[in-house]
Amino acid sequence: MMQNVHLAPKADEDDLYSGYNDYNPTFDTEDLENDTAFQQAVRTSHGRRPPITAKIPGTSASRPLATGFGVSFSSDGVARPLTAVHAAGYTKAALRGSVFDPLGQARGPAPPLEMKNEDTPEEKIRQLEKKVNELVEESCIANSCGDLKLALEKAKDAGRKERVLVRQREQIASPENINLDLTYSVLFNLASQYSANEMYAEALNTYQVIVKNKMFSNGGRLKVNMANIYLKQRNYSKAIKFYRMALDQIPNVHKEMRIKIMQNIGVAFIKTGQYTDGISSFEHIMSTSPNLKAGFNLILCYFAIGDREQMKKAFQKLITVPLEIDYDDKYISPNDDPHTNLLIEAIKNDQLRQMERERKGMAEKYIMTAAKLIAPAIETSFAIGYDWCVEVVKASHYVELANDLEINKAITYLRQKDFYQAVETLKMFEKKDSRVKSAAATNLSFLYYLENELAQAANYADLAVNSDRYNPSALTNKGNTVFANGDYEKAAEFYKEALRNDSSCTEALYNIGLTYKKLNRIDEALDCFLKLQAILRNSAQVLYQIASLYLLLEHVKQGSSSLTMLTFFLGIFSETSYRYFPSNIEVIEWLGAYYIDTQFCEKAIQYFERAALIQPTQVKWQLMVASCYRRSGNYQKALDTYKEIHRKFPENVECLRFLVRLCTDMGLKEVQEYVTKLKRVEKLKEIREQRVKSGRDGSARSRREGSGSGDSGGSAKGERLSAKLRALPGTNEPYESSGNKEIDASYVDPLGPQTERPKTAARKRMDEDEFADEELGEDLLPE
Repeated sequence: MMQNVHLAPKADEDDLYSGYNDYNPTFDTEDLENDTAFQQAVRTSHGRRPPITAKIPGTSASRPLATGFGVSFSSDGVARPLTAVHAAGYTKAALRGSVFDPLGQARGPAPPLEMKNEDTPEEKIRQLEKKVNELVEESCIANSCGDLKLALEKAKDAGRKERVLVRQREQIASPENINLDLTYSVLFNLASQYSANEMYAEALNTYQVIVKNKMFSNGGRLKVNMANIYLKQRNYSKAIKFYRMALDQIPNVHKEMRIKIMQNIGVAFIKTGQYTDGISSFEHIMSTSPNLKAGFNLILCYFAIGDREQMKKAFQKLITVPLEIDYDDKYISPNDDPHTNLLIEAIKNDQLRQMERERKGMAEKYIMTAAKLIAPAIETSFAIGYDWCVEVVKASHYVELANDLEINKAITYLRQKDFYQAVETLKMFEKKDSRVKSAAATNLSFLYYLENELAQAANYADLAVNSDRYNPSALTNKGNTVFANGDYEKAAEFYKEALRNDSSCTEALYNIGLTYKKLNRIDEALDCFLKLQAILRNSAQVLYQIASLYLLLEHVKQGSSSLTMLTFFLGIFSETSYRYFPSNIEVIEWLGAYYIDTQFCEKAIQYFERAALIQPTQVKWQLMVASCYRRSGNYQKALDTYKEIHRKFPENVECLRFLVRLCTDMGLKEVQEYVTKLKRVEKLKEIREQRVKSGRDGSARSRREGSGSGDSGGSAKGERLSAKLRALPGTNEPYESSGNKEIDASYVDPLGPQTERPKTAARKRMDEDEFADEELGEDLLPE
């Protein structure tokens, strides 16, 4: 028993309750020491707790008493536990017969989760639905990567699996449980992939399936996609019909989409020439939500119908279209605050600024194009029209465009060969800002250079370079003036600087090639022109320079020979000659032979067809066309061409032989018919040759007799016989002999006499058998 335990005297319960009842119910914890009632209650509450009633669970015995901390004594000296501080729900380990385990870890691990049964129909449906979604995603990803074929295959596979999914759902559940969103996604993706692969018929059918299904609430809007397909197919009437049907189903809240559809309707009207209907669409757009494309198309419609006043009004509307961008003033610092300058420098070239530049550049392009278009039409002369456009532009946000319009006005004077007015217009810019001054001075330098006034050209070239050192055209003109004075090294420096400022300046690249050629730096010059050829593949001047440089090298380079270079030259000159005189049969003949020799039979066809139009009675051109089709692998077209030749020239042996060969190779039943015709024609040829031979013998004998007796009747008779033979059908057709018989002299080799150049192996075969080689025209090399 603990010592020095002082027991308080027993208090009367009535006094206790009486004192408690007098206590103010508003309990103040800050002044408890001075609270008489609280202190009295504390002093008298000790030892007045209820007796021990707690029992050991499952027994009638009381809990054993404990000593030490947590033990109190009643007035009779009996110890009892302080149950008020005993943790609820916990018992002593000795009484439970186990270790302390509040988390229940002694019970062991939790039982394993039950495995899903994948054989159930519901689980199969879920897996199949997941696979369909994956295929749709893969199809979209393949499309975004540019693999349209793979995207279409994935979309088709998704469609097949989705149909299987629908059938399985119908078997185990009601049709209401079908996933309509998945069906819509699969069909829409399939139609989109069909359209991307230009399979428009299949795309339209798939879209039609969606549109006709009333269970898809917004399916009618896909008529816009169907209209787009009809527009690509140039079926403008149906495109307009479907655009209008889609417009009826789109609510007014979708204002932007309705505007785009209206714009497409207007474009379709322009395509069909219905400019008045197009004007109605574009005027509605410009009054509700104006944009650059609609404004420009409106100008085109008014230009097409020739309405001058409406063109002016439409141009003014185009100028006032809001771009919704920040202009350059925003990017100029108002003070020298370093924080502000750093912020402006950070946003000066960010993506938003780049987008603003693109939008502004597009607006300037539309305005410039519209001004060039309407300037000659809105007034009596183009100069007055340009002046009106310049004044309208100056009053808008596009002040800089006014100077560009003035320069275009000068260029228009140049096109009309009014050089005086062009020069006077350009001289007006000498006191303008540096950019405009540089452009005007560049054009003036070019004009004076063409007029061989090198001093004036040099002065304006200097002015242009000083105004804008980064203007490649100005540097090129300066190099030209130095080149004309013979200072090639300095000219090359100007051309190099122009290329450093703009690597796509083809004029500077061409001129520096000429400069290197003058300096006898042939390899560097050739390198320049080869680079230029990669940019300008069809430039005759570039090809000429390349060929001349190869000849200057005087040795074989990259497989080129003198003959090839000569062919190169002739090809250039013949193309130019054909462009200016397309009915010259010699040029046409040479070009066809040239392309056959360079293995471009498809290009040779157009020249032989032109020759056939010029000389329709010459069968050789048509035979060459058919031969080109055979060499290019288009056997069906070749067969059709030979049949057409046979219809026009039924007794042509070469045509019949090729028909027999083609029909045999293609396994056609017509081969026997052409074999019979060929035998008959060859027999007829043989008879004619015998007659010609006997006629020649008779003529020679008559001449001998006439020379002895002075009688000239035999000679006249022979001439009459030759005239009759020449009048027989088929004698003027090219003929291929099977032995050593002569070929009909009416056939002329399109390449001229063979003695003008060494014979190739193919030419020798051609001498032996004119058309024996299966590839007709294979040896048509240029002379």
